[in-house]
Amino acid sequence: MSAPDPIREGTDFPLPEAESRPATQEAPAPSPMAYVYGVGRDDGSLTRLLRTTHGVDGHGVGLVATEGLVALVSAVPADVFDEAALRHQLEDLGRLEEIARAHHAVVDAAFAQAVVLPFRLATVYLDEARVAGMLVDHHDRFTELLAWLDGHIELGVKVHAHPESASSSPQDAPRSAGGPASPGRAYLQQRMQQRRGTEDFYRAAAVVADNVTEVAQQLARAVVEHRPQQSDLSGRTGVNMANYAYLVPTGAEKDFRREVEAAARSVSGVEVVVTGPWAPYSFAASAVDTARNGDGEGVVAP
Repeated sequence: MSAPDPIREGTDFPLPEAESRPATQEAPAPSPMAYVYGVGRDDGSLTRLLRTTHGVDGHGVGLVATEGLVALVSAVPADVFDEAALRHQLEDLGRLEEIARAHHAVVDAAFAQAVVLPFRLATVYLDEARVAGMLVDHHDRFTELLAWLDGHIELGVKVHAHPESASSSPQDAPRSAGGPASPGRAYLQQRMQQRRGTEDFYRAAAVVADNVTEVAQQLARAVVEHRPQQSDLSGRTGVNMANYAYLVPTGAEKDFRREVEAAARSVSGVEVVVTGPWAPYSFAASAVDTARNGDGEGVVAP
């Protein structure tokens, strides 16, 4: 008769001494947090993102769904994305750019499939349950806004003034009645003439900016004014005279660009830049910020 199998029969048998000691227990890792990219409708249009899109730090993108809405989220480690750690990361411009690129890549991929409400950069909830609660709390506002934005894109319009590029007609410097001006007086007269020319140019540029915004408003559903950008941050030369975002019907983009750009051709040295199309960041911001800040659950980065 063969010996009984101790595993099958339940027979106790001694373990080697090293294995019989209780293993040292490590503290459990904190539960992951939920990084939120945006909100859309729960109609199946965003499900393909689960297979093709990665978010911040390469984390996969998932959906938190409730009551007809979905939030685009990534599970991120708490020790990297809690409030203190996140603020520290965003003080590093290189790291900030890295997070921003990943964030906007997810929003752009979602916007290519359906209308979405983009969340601001670095919006993190403690867990997915709190994300679901946020969707419930703001269900009516999100649903209304998604319907209002459907079939529209955001286009940016910036007017830049370049006085050094403006055309000017050479003029003789004024002379005193007693004959040619002294070198010092001639220099002052030349500077005064240049200053008057610059002031005239900026007045003309302001008129062009007003004309551009008037034309753009007639072709758009809504407009949001942003602060002018500094050249060292925008990467463009010149003075930013106007910086607006317009909500434009998807089919009207070509006409919008043509009409807006034509409105700036009357004055040399004035440049109009139309950017986009973008997901409607500027027009979802107020509702999104209410959801992000109002319930006290989100970790809000500066």
